[in-house]
Amino acid sequence: MLLEQALVLVLLHCALASVQRVFSAGFVDSGVASNGLGVEANVSTLHLSALSSETYAVLSHPRFPYHQVRVKKTNFCDPTVNVYTGYLDVDYGAKHLFFYFFESRHDPDQDDVMMWINGGPGCSSSMGLLMELGPCQIDMKNVSSNGTVWNPYSWNEKANIFFLDQPVGVGFSYADHGETVETTEEAAKNVHAFISIFFETFSQFKGRPFHMSGESYGGRYLPVFASEVVDQNQIAVAEGRPTINLKSVLIGNGNTGISTLYEGRYEIECGKAALDVPIQQISKCVRMKMALPRCTKGIEKHCGNYFDSIDCAAAVNFCDNEISTNYWASGRNVYDVSKMCIGDDLCYLENGAIKAYLDLPATRSLLGVSSPNNFSACSSDVGRLFVAHSDKWSHPTEYYVAGLLERSVRVLIYAGTYDWQCNWVSNKLWVDRLEWSGQDAYAREEWREWEVNGRKAGETKSAGRLTFATIRGAGHMMTEALAMVQRWLDGGSL
Repeated sequence: MLLEQALVLVLLHCALASVQRVFSAGFVDSGVASNGLGVEANVSTLHLSALSSETYAVLSHPRFPYHQVRVKKTNFCDPTVNVYTGYLDVDYGAKHLFFYFFESRHDPDQDDVMMWINGGPGCSSSMGLLMELGPCQIDMKNVSSNGTVWNPYSWNEKANIFFLDQPVGVGFSYADHGETVETTEEAAKNVHAFISIFFETFSQFKGRPFHMSGESYGGRYLPVFASEVVDQNQIAVAEGRPTINLKSVLIGNGNTGISTLYEGRYEIECGKAALDVPIQQISKCVRMKMALPRCTKGIEKHCGNYFDSIDCAAAVNFCDNEISTNYWASGRNVYDVSKMCIGDDLCYLENGAIKAYLDLPATRSLLGVSSPNNFSACSSDVGRLFVAHSDKWSHPTEYYVAGLLERSVRVLIYAGTYDWQCNWVSNKLWVDRLEWSGQDAYAREEWREWEVNGRKAGETKSAGRLTFATIRGAGHMMTEALAMVQRWLDGGSL
């Protein structure tokens, strides 16, 4: 998901536990490797179904000598498909990024491949998996025997999908000696390595259409990660190597265009962009309205046109104090204006239940987690490192989006109308202002309603490879966006 300002105070540091009876399937000059049991496997044609549920397979690639992937089969979450979990080991094994992979319920041998990441920076994709779009959701009614319940709206109804905990320090990901990743551009290199090793190792997915998706700070992550894939593809073409078949990027309630963030928050609180009756007091709305011009001008001048870390930080602090403080003090859920904040700072009781479930020894054993420390939904340590580098403000992320569009990558920007944190108004504004070759065509297009089962789901607008969509009555975390995703993957309009 998720979540930018509400970060839990736990960082997952640990040492990698030794793995016995390791299945070795690393690339070697002969193209063949021993599996440690006297049997040889040609890793260029290794099939995921050949993996063991008892031990990790260790996969490497000569182009990424500092990386390896450990992966095992598991019975976690969805009994109807093959499920795998594991780690991407980075920098000679000093950093370890955890992932889940679920094959498609529809046609795993033909369906596209998707990646999902949550935001923060510093929040685990386990939250998206177990609260929103994963094959199962955390059981909040104690009706199941294993702590989760079936999700008929899971995105693996249509695609093979993996959930990645990144950067290091997030969720079950960890570092051996305190190593860190502190910028999105740095994190992009690890994500590209993981994707490359995955597609080049498991032949059944090689060349499949690939889609990168996520939410919240994913609006910063995904354009940069996808750009790294595109740029590395160009190098691969020049060198005669296979490329990653990146088709699209999907960003939900993303924090992409920070220059429009506060304009949107004002409209959500003081206008009718979310609810029919504005939720904020008139006197506070007046103060916010008076501060808004100075806020937007400061962000544009010091964070956009010419980045200055000190002046940009001052502009952001002014905007937060004058525009955002009132809502934070209201007790409302910052991810859904129709609700009050309950539970911890993340405002959902599900977060505590997910943590309790993932901390169970039986769950950790099932997943193959090697950390001795507890799971954390979000890491404030990771968040502080990114803030210290002004990661969100120093590089206008919408420029990456424009670059992707110009290189034939489709982009879907969608947002629930009840979100305040990364609201739909803000996203609409930066998309409207986006400078790319299709800008005029997009401006000429009319808004139209899109429906699911004869009911209005929201409004949408598209031109060329760019589509924007709202989801009526949804907040930051969306549980039923499957129809939208199915239509997008099919290449049609919403």
